[in-house]
Amino acid sequence: MAGREGEMAGIGPLNMVIIIGSTREGRFGPTVAGWFATAARRRPDLAVEVVDLAETRLPETLTGEDEPLPARVASLATRLAAADAFVVVTPEYNHGFPAPLKTAIDWFYDEWRAKPVAIVSYGRESGGRHAADQLRQIFGELHAVTVRDGISLARYWEQFAADGTWPKATADCNTDLKTTLDQLSWWAHALRDARHRRPYAS
Repeated sequence: MAGREGEMAGIGPLNMVIIIGSTREGRFGPTVAGWFATAARRRPDLAVEVVDLAETRLPETLTGEDEPLPARVASLATRLAAADAFVVVTPEYNHGFPAPLKTAIDWFYDEWRAKPVAIVSYGRESGGRHAADQLRQIFGELHAVTVRDGISLARYWEQFAADGTWPKATADCNTDLKTTLDQLSWWAHALRDARHRRPYAS
C-alpha cells in the first residue's frame, strides 16, 4: 500500500513556487516574475504560485533551533514544503543578491532539499550573473539542485517593446525561458518521483 501511495503522490501537476527576491522600492522583480509565471501557467503540468518577499515580511533575526518559528515563517514554510520546484527572481546589487533573499533562504532547510531551483537574474551589463553564481553555491549547500540554464537579463530596461509591453519578440530571453522551463520541469518530475520512492539521504 505504501508503494502505491507513493506512486499516486507523484501524479498530477508540479507545484512551482516563484520567489521575488527584491523588496526594494521601484523594483523590477514583479515584472520579471509575472512574465515567467504567465509562460509557466500555459503548461498543463505546472501549478504556479508567486511568493513576494516584500509581502511575506519575514523577520530579519533567525530563532534558535529549539525555539518555535514565528507565524510568518511557519506560514511560508508550508507553502515551500508543498513545492516541487522553485524559481528565484533576483536583481544584482553590488555583485550580490539582496539581503532579504538570503534571510528567506536561511530560515528554511528541509523545504529546499532534493528539489530543483531555476535562477532568473537581472541587472546592468552582467545581467545579474554574479548574484546567480552566489545563489548556486548556497542552494548546493542546502542539497537543492540548480538547473544549468537559468535566465540572465542584461540591461533589462532595453528589452521592452516600443509600446511598453514585456518583452520584445526578438529578445533572447524568450528562447531562454523555454529552455529553463524544460529543464526545471524535467528535474522536478525526476526528483519528485525519487522523493516518493525513498527518503533523501543528507
